[in-house]
Amino acid sequence: MANVSLDKTNGHKSGWIVITFGWAIGVFTGVFFAAPISGAHLNPAVTLVLVLANKFSPSLMPLYFTAQMLGAMFGAGLVWLAYKKHFDATSDGNAKMAVFCTAPSIRSYGYNLLTELIGTNILTMAVLYMAAPDVGLGALNALPVALVVLGIGLSLGGPTGYAINPARDLGPRIMHYFLPIPNKRDSDWKYAWVPILGPFLGAALAAALFLILKNF
Repeated sequence: MANVSLDKTNGHKSGWIVITFGWAIGVFTGVFFAAPISGAHLNPAVTLVLVLANKFSPSLMPLYFTAQMLGAMFGAGLVWLAYKKHFDATSDGNAKMAVFCTAPSIRSYGYNLLTELIGTNILTMAVLYMAAPDVGLGALNALPVALVVLGIGLSLGGPTGYAINPARDLGPRIMHYFLPIPNKRDSDWKYAWVPILGPFLGAALAAALFLILKNF
């Protein structure tokens, strides 16, 4: 997002394909390296769906949620440092905020919520069928998960920017609020609940469908 949205970068205005591929490779890298250690829960919605589907211990959920939020915030801080001069050179406050968090193309909270629900439902259903028992994702599933994220971005990312991850949106949104970014706009807290609630609802629906379908 920073490479495409901010002024005077080599990737400025290179488009949605660059953004979606960048996110997919980011997910691939994170899952590949984290899978042997933690099951690669990069997303609170993934943790929730695994808990609801009886594939992960509920007692670990608070620890994972905390780690996911801190990781998202730390990553946002690194992006800000890497692109500090480009944040300074950019006057568009919306472009700066887009580096950190999502915003709808057309603001309609009900439809925005539904889009996030659908996208996360697809992601978490895929994760459930790839996840190892009682752990999460294995390293070999890094590429399939990345391809699912790529497909969601290419097909469903237009209306909301496809957060499909509460920590990915909320953590960087908090960083946007606190970081000393010149000429930044507000952090759009009126919208912030959508990329939190939508993914959690999508994950809950995925768990329910998984438990029903596995009995057939």
